[in-house]
Amino acid sequence: MSSQNSSADDENSSADDARQVWDVVVVGAGPAGASAAYAAAVTGRRVLLLEKAELPRYKTCGGGIIGPSRDALPPGFELPFRDRVHAVTFSNNGRFTRTRRSRQMLFGLINRPEFDQQLVEHAQKAGAELRTGVTVQRVEQHGSAVPDRRSVAVVLQGGETLLARAVVGADGSASRIGAHVGVKLDQVDLGLEAEIPVPDTVAEDWKGRVLIDWGPMPGSYGWVFPKGDTLTVGVISARGEGAATKRYLEDFVGRLGLAGFEPSISSGHLTRCRADDSPLSRGRVLVCGDAAGLLEPWTREGISFALRSGRLAGEWAVRIGEAHDAVDARRQALNYAFAIKAGLGVEMSVGKRMLAAFERRPGLFHAALTGFRPAWRSFTDITRGRTTLGELVRSHPMAQRALTAMDPRAAAAAEPDPSPAPAPAAEESGS
Repeated sequence: MSSQNSSADDENSSADDARQVWDVVVVGAGPAGASAAYAAAVTGRRVLLLEKAELPRYKTCGGGIIGPSRDALPPGFELPFRDRVHAVTFSNNGRFTRTRRSRQMLFGLINRPEFDQQLVEHAQKAGAELRTGVTVQRVEQHGSAVPDRRSVAVVLQGGETLLARAVVGADGSASRIGAHVGVKLDQVDLGLEAEIPVPDTVAEDWKGRVLIDWGPMPGSYGWVFPKGDTLTVGVISARGEGAATKRYLEDFVGRLGLAGFEPSISSGHLTRCRADDSPLSRGRVLVCGDAAGLLEPWTREGISFALRSGRLAGEWAVRIGEAHDAVDARRQALNYAFAIKAGLGVEMSVGKRMLAAFERRPGLFHAALTGFRPAWRSFTDITRGRTTLGELVRSHPMAQRALTAMDPRAAAAAEPDPSPAPAPAAEESGS
């Protein structure tokens, strides 16, 4: 346990030490949990970070680090990039392929085991204590395991009980803490991914370039992310299309000429987006990242949402831990929810509209990104962190009008979009 205390009065401090009460317990050591633990620990509070796996561990994830992710990292964090992306090849279900290039880096690519481990180490350096190989069965805010109204009991598999002034749930998309809070989901998607080792000649062809393919099912897409001698190849589509999603991945790998290489890892993962009215807290318990259903609905990008929501959860967990009654704890929890909804919530709302429009007219999105300079410039501004989807739509009247025209809720009477004219297979320089 960290020797630093939270600056409560001496009497309360001594009592907490005797009863082994943590200021903040964070469940889950992914990007959201590590960010929450860092944000709480850097204030000098006693923070415990729990993780059921042994670290480092693999996570199904493309590993793209865009500007908002970079900007949310702890000070001094050096990103373990495996590649730096300067070009994007777009295709529409394998057709109309076009590559756009940039002199400046668009985003970087990491392997999650290294990235997550490094985030945890920063939280530890800030004063958080880490325990791995432990599974949280449940949290209790009432009953015999809870000594007072300022405490939360964290019950581990095997019966051990930990006490905390506040708990942050960052235990992934199948979160037990999310179930306790009552998180409600609005969108569930299935992602399939393969890590494919390739020879130097193949790796060189992909160096600095990613592929994004708009897929055959509504809302689906595939990607190729190069990471040195390995290509991360994946696809994502709505849950319930499991067989079609698997077939898409197989076809995708085949037409890329990668079917002859044996994957080192093949994995699947469900991504979940929260409903607009889904709670973000219950009593002294907050949720963040995947546990809260926080990710961008169109691209299903989750790392930046995890880092940003984790940081906010850690900061507000400290305030909740200092609350001396339920009314004050509730006030701080509502402030956390407001902070999430005012920032990430706006981005999610725009992302939902983007997904709805993309499901109807993927060809139009493809044509815009490959042939319309303002669309490409917006893409590069988002990946570099100069703007977000929410800011883009809010501040650009043309983007607002285009999204309204494509959104089925605003254009229910619109006719289905015809197939676009084939874009030439070419390489084009961009800003």
